[in-house]
Amino acid sequence: MSMPDTVPAAPARKLSIELLMFAAIGATLLVLLLVAFLALKNEKQPSPDAIVIQASIFLLFVFFAVLAVPVWRRIRALPGGVLGLQPRPLLQAGALQHAIFNSINFSLIATDARGVIRIFNPGAERMLGYAAAEVIDKITPAGISDADELVARAEALSLEWGSQIEPGLAALVYKASRGIEDIYELTYIRNDGTRFPAIVSATALRSEEGNIIGYLLIGTDNTARKRVEARQAVLDQRLRDQQHALQQNNIELEAARAAAEKANLAKSEFLSSMSHELRTPLNAILGFAQLMESDTPPPSSGQQQSIIQILQAGWYLLRLINEILDLAMIESGKVTISQESMSLTDVLEDCQAMFEPQAQKRGIQMHFPRLHDPIFVHADRTRVKQVMINLLSNAIKYNRMDGTVTVECNPAAESRIRVSVRDTGAGLAPEQLAQLFQPFNRLGQQASTEEGTGIGLVVTKQLVELMGGAIGVESTVGGGSLFWIELPVSTAPELVFGADHMLPVGADLAPSLPAGQQRTLLYVEDNPANLALVEQLIGRRSDLKLLTATDGHMGIAIAQGAQPDVILMDIHLPGISGFGALKALRADPATADIPVIALSANAVPSDIKRGMDAGFFRYLTKPIKVVELMEALDVVLENTGEDRRSAMLAPAANAGERRETSMKEHDD
Repeated sequence: MSMPDTVPAAPARKLSIELLMFAAIGATLLVLLLVAFLALKNEKQPSPDAIVIQASIFLLFVFFAVLAVPVWRRIRALPGGVLGLQPRPLLQAGALQHAIFNSINFSLIATDARGVIRIFNPGAERMLGYAAAEVIDKITPAGISDADELVARAEALSLEWGSQIEPGLAALVYKASRGIEDIYELTYIRNDGTRFPAIVSATALRSEEGNIIGYLLIGTDNTARKRVEARQAVLDQRLRDQQHALQQNNIELEAARAAAEKANLAKSEFLSSMSHELRTPLNAILGFAQLMESDTPPPSSGQQQSIIQILQAGWYLLRLINEILDLAMIESGKVTISQESMSLTDVLEDCQAMFEPQAQKRGIQMHFPRLHDPIFVHADRTRVKQVMINLLSNAIKYNRMDGTVTVECNPAAESRIRVSVRDTGAGLAPEQLAQLFQPFNRLGQQASTEEGTGIGLVVTKQLVELMGGAIGVESTVGGGSLFWIELPVSTAPELVFGADHMLPVGADLAPSLPAGQQRTLLYVEDNPANLALVEQLIGRRSDLKLLTATDGHMGIAIAQGAQPDVILMDIHLPGISGFGALKALRADPATADIPVIALSANAVPSDIKRGMDAGFFRYLTKPIKVVELMEALDVVLENTGEDRRSAMLAPAANAGERRETSMKEHDD
């Protein structure tokens, strides 16, 4: 079925015939006028008959003109002009209608009022596989639709509209018959029996009087969109499955982490308890063994040998306890690292003095580097010394008789210093190197006469890494071993003067005090470089006398005996921390009122808050800021007697009140 490109207009055709008749009459009149004109031209005196003819022709022409006026007006009123054809816009509209009807991209099915198919466009033929002749005047659109879906749609519409709707055509056009444009999804069935999803738009066709004369169903193939939706559904399901699996993994990981933390806490508590329980009898064993060794009269030769065995076993057991506790603290994240600029040269000199006598007993020669300039690294002095002690102890312990131990110190990449310890022992096989840093693994040395725990190197590795360093080993069987560590280079500790507080060299920093009022400052610090700095600084104050201690226990003892006016305390100290020392000082009535100023490299806000809550008068951070330190000392020294006592106890009392308030709030 096709549509003409142009459509003739009947009124225009009729008018064209009338126009031709008038044109013929007009041409005849013109011919008569011409003939009369020629006839009369040859006569000198026109006859009466000629005059009558001329007048008649003239009147006939006028009559023709009068008749032609309405005809011309009718011609002007027609949109198609004298040709009687539609104008160009209507031609374009016809072409569009033709293109729409013959499109193969969608199906266009029109029915009569009974629903029988009357129009079946090429798009419907391509989509459904039927020829138009196979369906026109033969079936309704329900015949090419899924029957189960029609039943379901009829039930849904019946429920929605409250009336019984039968499956079939009524289910497809019910809303359209009520003037509602209905767009729904439906499964069409092709001529070959295959199915495909379609989006159908149903509209009622009405006459000029408003009566339904048929229905128009426009459908598009929805297969591609359904395929995309199916793939998207699969992806969504996979995503949900992965999210569920991830949630499950997170729950399991959280449970495992909680269990690990609980086990780690239980292990730490157990080790702490066991350490206390073991140290108490061990203290008696070592103490009485040393008393027996130095008793008068001296013990016999046999007794002396027994006492030596007791002491050796006791000291070994103590070392084992300490190493196990170190490992437990590192694994639980409770180990304290106080990194600052420290002299590596001083540590090596201390180790040389400590180990050379031990090496000489075994005939081992030790070679230490001769450093003309001091070397400074950014690390924890106590931990660096612990690391070097472990490495040098192993180098002597597992060396051969009359062997050598060589210590070297050289620059490394990335602004680091490498310290290496080389021995001439038996060396390690590749499989032993792979197990080197495993806890309690002595690499086959269990049957040897050398004592060991298999923990020292594990602790050493973790301490070096906690300080931002690295550790490595090179070894060959029969060629000895080379252990090395690398630590970041630093500069010598400095006193920091504010930009607006530059002090001249040799300036006296003391306030003007009456003669004889020199006060005592006790500085507890294990870093010799920091001790030297503060000694130089306090040397400029004529009002202060400086006492020093290199560990917490020594500091407590000096404070109890000397009763200093103020104590400057490092936090990270060997043996007992600054917090532990402060607690011991506060517990002793003789030292409870002495103000203690913390001076530490632990400078994060939580560390400072913890220090102030613990009862330190001030918490100063390294590098040492001269103005800040002097101001803190001046505040302490300006308060004497009862004023000093009340002023000094205020921070601790406030901290205690804060803790007590917090506990009460917690209890509430």
